[in-house]
Amino acid sequence: MPIAVTLSLYISRAFTFSVLVMLAGLTGLVGLFDFIEILRRGTGKDSATYAIMSTIAALRLPWVAMQILPFAVLLGGILAFWRLTRSSELVVARAAGVSAWQFLAAPVLCAIALGTFATAAISPLSAVMRTRAEAMDNIYLRNGGGPLALAGGQLWLRQSDQELVPQGIAILHAGAVSLHDGKLSAQNVSLFRLDGQDRLLERIEIRNATLGDSAWTLDEARTVKPGGLPSPPERRILPTNLTVTRVQDSFSPPDTLSVWALPGFIGLLENSGFSAIRHRLHFQTLLALPLLAGTMALVSAGFSMRQTRRGGVAQMIGSGVAAGFALFVVSKVAEEFGQSGAIPPMLAAWAPAVSGLMLSIALLLHLEDG
Repeated sequence: MPIAVTLSLYISRAFTFSVLVMLAGLTGLVGLFDFIEILRRGTGKDSATYAIMSTIAALRLPWVAMQILPFAVLLGGILAFWRLTRSSELVVARAAGVSAWQFLAAPVLCAIALGTFATAAISPLSAVMRTRAEAMDNIYLRNGGGPLALAGGQLWLRQSDQELVPQGIAILHAGAVSLHDGKLSAQNVSLFRLDGQDRLLERIEIRNATLGDSAWTLDEARTVKPGGLPSPPERRILPTNLTVTRVQDSFSPPDTLSVWALPGFIGLLENSGFSAIRHRLHFQTLLALPLLAGTMALVSAGFSMRQTRRGGVAQMIGSGVAAGFALFVVSKVAEEFGQSGAIPPMLAAWAPAVSGLMLSIALLLHLEDG
């Protein structure tokens, strides 16, 4: 038992070192290409200086590392296990009666720990830094006014509205929106208030609407009820659970929100009538990252522990890389199905990791016991 523990610690150190080196190298490589793309987009824009574009590229690095992590575990694991096999260390360990399942437990736990750390700690940092990068990108490279400008200056919002009836909803359309001093102002607003069966209760035409603390302030609002005449202009207050930040976040990519903020934001979106499929899928993907990292560690072991005297090492390593990229393609296809609503987000996020885990376990059983 002490031999197996010592050997497991030795292999886990070699595995972790290879993974971290591979993660740093791949992140730097992808970050370099990302920086080149940012430089290309900034050409001809006087406001986009070299320092600003460098800052945008640097702020995106934690997000890049999050995307690269499973491949870093795969390639780093292949490198580590291949070197241990080439030096006959794993061969001697097996000859001494140590099972592959014994000395692989520690590297797999290290991979799971890396995935857990990335989900719990790197994800919030990545979300904050990418949010800042997106804001700078909007200002200096896209010449836009932020996420609200993506709708061409118009805004559609849907929120829960229980002032008139239970389970009521309110749909707001603004012909023009602006954001000044942290306040959202909308002009030429049409507000439709519906009951739970989507029957129109009243329509309000508003000249100006301002989103404040827990309420919309409606100036010069004319109310029209079915079969009735418009009321005189008046000032009205419409309660809301939306804030300016939440409205902006609803148009932002899900990966600009940390894993800790996603559950509450998903609940807010669904209560307000927004679709939360993308955010649910991203949340489940973050939760599945530790399992995916552990799966990649097992895949790397299964495709790189073949004895060199049997030949075909290059083919085995190439097969491992191909299997990793095949798993990546499967995960992307599942993600597209999940975003379209064809399959549940939980299934789309967890199915690739679970299928890869079953493949790797089957391969290791064949190599170890077959």
